[in-house]
Amino acid sequence: MADLDAIVEQLSQLTVLEVSELTKKLEARWGVTAAAPVAVAGVAGVPVAGEAAPAPKEEAKTTFDVILKEVGPNKIAVIKEVRAAVSGLGLAEAKALVESAPKPIKQGVTKEEAEAIRKKIEAVGAKVEIQ
Repeated sequence: MADLDAIVEQLSQLTVLEVSELTKKLEARWGVTAAAPVAVAGVAGVPVAGEAAPAPKEEAKTTFDVILKEVGPNKIAVIKEVRAAVSGLGLAEAKALVESAPKPIKQGVTKEEAEAIRKKIEAVGAKVEIQ
């Protein structure tokens, strides 16, 4: 064991140039090649055998869809709230939209706007989902 400690001590005192030369001599003598540290650790972003693949980063969602799931007992009030939420929607269109639930009410809105629409429509008894 003392011999190994002495070898470790001698190797620790070598310069980088001397370590490189020693590596070349050992490769030639033993008929092997030294593997690059990158090959052991793998390429950045590519999992090495036995390692779990990194989970994909989820992007923060910036636009949401408001979906009317169920009308509930107060259909007339729901129709009024849907008309208020969707500009340019006539009474007949709002009625058709409400009667065909589940159906998207408004798409591509901010989270705040989607929450406001959801609260208003749920206040009159309907069930709304934000996706």
